[in-house]
Amino acid sequence: MTAFLRRLAADESGVTAVEYSLICALMGLVLVTSLRDVGTALNATFTTVSNALGR
Repeated sequence: MTAFLRRLAADESGVTAVEYSLICALMGLVLVTSLRDVGTALNATFTTVSNALGR
């Protein structure tokens, strides 16, 4: 039983999956935030153009 617990404690294969999932979650958060900011700026630009055209 102790040999199994030592082998389980030394196993690092799950750590890589956790690291990749954290990186993926962080990239998703950055993507959503940046796309929201781009959408807001794009909306302001289209509003300015629309007002300049007199519509």
